[in-house]
Amino acid sequence: MDDECKVPFHRPSIGEEEIREVEAALRSGWLTTGPRTHQFEEDVARYVDAARTVALSSATAGLHLSLAALDIGSGDEVITTPLTFCSTVNTILQVGATPVLADVAYDGNLDPRSVAVRITPRTKAIVPVHLAGLPCDMASIWELARQHKLRVIEDAAHAIGSRYDGHPIGSSRRGDGRRSDSVVFSFYATKNLTTGEGGMVATGDEELADRIRSLSLHGIDRSAWNRYSSRGNWYYEVRELGFKYNLTDIQSAIGIQQLKKLERMIGLRTTYASVYTQAFADMEELEVPPNDHRSRHAWHLYILRLNLDKLAIDRSQFIDELRRRGICASVHFIPIPLHPYFATQTTLASYSCPEALRLYPRILSLPLFPAMTLDQVLLVCSSVKDIVQRNKRSTSVALSSPAGLGQGLDHAGRN
Repeated sequence: MDDECKVPFHRPSIGEEEIREVEAALRSGWLTTGPRTHQFEEDVARYVDAARTVALSSATAGLHLSLAALDIGSGDEVITTPLTFCSTVNTILQVGATPVLADVAYDGNLDPRSVAVRITPRTKAIVPVHLAGLPCDMASIWELARQHKLRVIEDAAHAIGSRYDGHPIGSSRRGDGRRSDSVVFSFYATKNLTTGEGGMVATGDEELADRIRSLSLHGIDRSAWNRYSSRGNWYYEVRELGFKYNLTDIQSAIGIQQLKKLERMIGLRTTYASVYTQAFADMEELEVPPNDHRSRHAWHLYILRLNLDKLAIDRSQFIDELRRRGICASVHFIPIPLHPYFATQTTLASYSCPEALRLYPRILSLPLFPAMTLDQVLLVCSSVKDIVQRNKRSTSVALSSPAGLGQGLDHAGRN
């Protein structure tokens, strides 16, 4: 559908380097997990300053395996955010645990104060999500985890290249000893670094990494191959119920070259985000995305906020107006309680997350990707300004209801 747009929502930055690396992988005869996947793991480990990394078929696989490898399951509760993609909550349910929704702070990230009041004796883990590439308040989350002896699994699907408190998201070598049990990255087609589909877990726990790797390959104990090599290379042992979640060398070939370009691509994202922010900062009908200059925002997304009380149209109509001008926008995310399936889950539906529900009708994600031209960025700026100018709300008209709440779900759901 983005083909209809002068400015698509996203277009991956794939060059001749990636094509040549994939061709070399194909010619090598090693297509599944092999030497290029091992290299990609090592390259990412160096980039994020992690002791160990495990390449996987998706970030969803990384979240699932992190929970499973930490023995989180039936009877346990896991606290996470309502403003996330469904996979964050799906994986908690898939291990048999109970997802608990805490509310978000002004920046859209998990609010540690809300997390604190959701902790019970059954709580086993916290899963913060670095929304749009802006790091969460990890110091407060780590402190809560320390006080209550909880695990922390960071959903860093948006955050490859983000930095918190001077360290890369994913670092397990912080001098202060504070770190999460695992940090999960996504390499989906729209992400800052892509392998088409793919993900990776970073951790400082060698045993956890080994168990995640084993679970990603059917629960096979890789050491059995070494221990029983005298029997020949046909021998292996399945030690526990596992999955098929490994990344291939073809995908890793793309990732190897993407990682080399990542800093330049984040630089372009940051520049374009700055152009947007300068264009919209003084418009009372809009709010630019929050940023914390103590951290490095990876700018996976530019989530603009509409002040609906100052506009005569809602978010869905605003997106339609952009589309008429040849610009594709999206929404990140529909809060978990608003999805029909999760609404049927009694515990999920019972958690009050007023900030997330107030924020949702106001947010829309503008195109932001390295392959954009400055002319495209400026077209988005002028189009947004034109829509605002044409749809300013008269100060004498009161807004009777939260415009957009429950509307436009089909449109947002295309994301």
